[in-house]
Amino acid sequence: MMYSSRPNGPSDTEQIFSDMKWKPSLLFFSFVGIAGIVFFLNRLVPFTGADPNPQKEAKLMQAVLYGLSRYHFQPKEVDDKFSQQAYKLYLDNIDGGKRFFTQSDIALLKPFELELDDQAKVGDYAFFNKSVELQEKSLTKTQAWYREVLSAPIDFTKEETFETDGKKLSWAKDDAELRSRWEKWMKYEVLNRINDELNNQEKPEFKGDKKTVEGLEKEMREKVLDIYDKWFKRLQKTDRTRRLEAYLNAMITVFDPHSGYFSPKEKADFDFKMSGKLEGIGARLQSDGEKTSVTEIVPGGPAWKQGELEPKDVILKVAQGDDEPVDVMGWDIDDVVSKIRGSKGTTVNLTVLKNDGATKIISIVRDVVIMDETLAKSLLLNTDDTQEKVGYIYLPKFYADFTPQGATSCAEDVAKEVEKLKRENVKGIILDLRNNGGGSLRDVVRMSGLFIEQGPIVQVKSRGHQADINADSDQRVQYGGPLIVMVNGFSASASEILAAAMQDYGRAVIIGSTTTYGKGTVQRFWDLDLTTNDELVKPLGEMKLTIQKFYRITGKTTQLDGVRPDIVLPDSYNYLDLGERENDYPLGANTIEPVSFNQNAYHIADLGKLKANSESRVKADPTFRKIEENAQRLKRQKDITKFPLQLDAYRKWDKKLEEEANQFDDMLQPIEKFQLTNPTADLLQIQSDTSRAARNDSWIKERQKDIQLYEALRVMQDMIRIDALAAGKH
Repeated sequence: MMYSSRPNGPSDTEQIFSDMKWKPSLLFFSFVGIAGIVFFLNRLVPFTGADPNPQKEAKLMQAVLYGLSRYHFQPKEVDDKFSQQAYKLYLDNIDGGKRFFTQSDIALLKPFELELDDQAKVGDYAFFNKSVELQEKSLTKTQAWYREVLSAPIDFTKEETFETDGKKLSWAKDDAELRSRWEKWMKYEVLNRINDELNNQEKPEFKGDKKTVEGLEKEMREKVLDIYDKWFKRLQKTDRTRRLEAYLNAMITVFDPHSGYFSPKEKADFDFKMSGKLEGIGARLQSDGEKTSVTEIVPGGPAWKQGELEPKDVILKVAQGDDEPVDVMGWDIDDVVSKIRGSKGTTVNLTVLKNDGATKIISIVRDVVIMDETLAKSLLLNTDDTQEKVGYIYLPKFYADFTPQGATSCAEDVAKEVEKLKRENVKGIILDLRNNGGGSLRDVVRMSGLFIEQGPIVQVKSRGHQADINADSDQRVQYGGPLIVMVNGFSASASEILAAAMQDYGRAVIIGSTTTYGKGTVQRFWDLDLTTNDELVKPLGEMKLTIQKFYRITGKTTQLDGVRPDIVLPDSYNYLDLGERENDYPLGANTIEPVSFNQNAYHIADLGKLKANSESRVKADPTFRKIEENAQRLKRQKDITKFPLQLDAYRKWDKKLEEEANQFDDMLQPIEKFQLTNPTADLLQIQSDTSRAARNDSWIKERQKDIQLYEALRVMQDMIRIDALAAGKH
């Protein structure tokens, strides 16, 4: 899970917090890896003067409303209540931190609060246009404020606090109060960095000259100024289309949190993320706001085969084939990527600045790039006190390629991993769906069928219709041995379908945190161009619509409720409210009629014994005790939203957090008894590329610290022993 140190600011200090220190930050968090779940971040995306197309925008709004009313699973009346809800969501979206608008700004927007429904029906954007106008003005004045604040030394002796939760703030009464908030914000930005540097200087291993607070204050002010100038420059380049997306999505989210509007570009990005492949050059890029540089070359991709593009190369210009090169310095990274990405077989020419200062033009023929780290992969697990091997399959998402080429399918890939593991004579298989946000419904049904003879997997109900039963019709059982499915609070949608089906069939033991995410809805994309024959307004983009809810074969739902594991393990996020219930306007939970189901591929012999054994091990394990303590700590700290801006008080507060966090720094250590190796079938490919081999080694090292996976292995070993005893009695 990713937490940012600011709600509406640049991302240079974004950090991944696993189980370490969690500062109450200018929240705040966004999920990564939950496919199909739309979160609207509290970020300002200004309009920069791109000419509006009234005819196209009107048609776009009307197409969205038509799609919602005709196809949404639970449509709502577009009335004054809808208008109020959309109004609030939109304001939360553009200024959830209450750092850009004042009460006088809101007073100009308030008259529209009950008018958005009427405007939407006729394709009128008066409210949106007024909000854009106010955003432009706010962007100009707030930029002047932060520059002024950062132009002179900041006083850190004044005792004052900074509230980080916009929900606890009212709109600033005037510009003076709003400017005061920016002063505190900038003060925090500089203070936070000074504190980090002072902490670094206090470390025994620190080398170099120690700087004074005064010296650090000047240095950090300049750094923050540079960061914010680059951020505002990117904001100022954002066009009306992207701003309009946020407005449309605020309206659509009133229907449910998983429906949303996708411009043609956003849809292409979504397809890539779902498929695990793209057509391009196979390079990872990053931007510092001014220049875009290469961070990694994807093994086996076009750039890797061509051989000239290297990490740390700075991309200066991009040209399509024989076209004139376009200078991309200062561009948003998404725009640079869109220039470089392209159809298989086409050529892109990159003008790059090499690490030695030389400039070079590199021609690369685009091709399909498979991002192998997003695909299913497996390991062999065992402990030093047994020779029995257990298979482990890691599935980061339920990816699928729905194009005619159909290059990727997670169901097919998992089937291949199962076959690899069977050739290794594994005695059991652990399928890891932790942090898997879901994806393809088709693939989850096919994948579930690998472990049973045949039968229903999930019930899918459309609006006004009886539930359809999505079933495995293949009588083959690809793997009929002991099975464990691992989940956590970020396992959502398709992950919950598979876990629920295996639990209801009694086919697998479900192991994980207190519950899964709780997303029990199905989305489909609908082409908005289908609403018009007017070629002048196309393309309008697509809308992802919640058109169905899915239910377990028992008739129960995973919507809001999630799947509760058979064996619950301590998890650092067990006490945080992060699931579907925390979204705006989620659909409710209900129950429908069950369907008949049965399987004889494998039955868990003694679930009660497995649970008792696991509970005993977990209770005695010091690492699990640490994880439980850390979960309680994170819960306490998440509730803190105000902190001091006086240097001594801030450092004292930070030291306390640091001391608490330090108790958990080395919480996860390599488990000596835990042995992990690659299947024989994978070794040749892994060893063929040093980058791939390094990533594999890193992955295995991280897994060797995975105490939850180790406990799942112990549960599997219990299953194998219990089965052997039962077989001996017969």
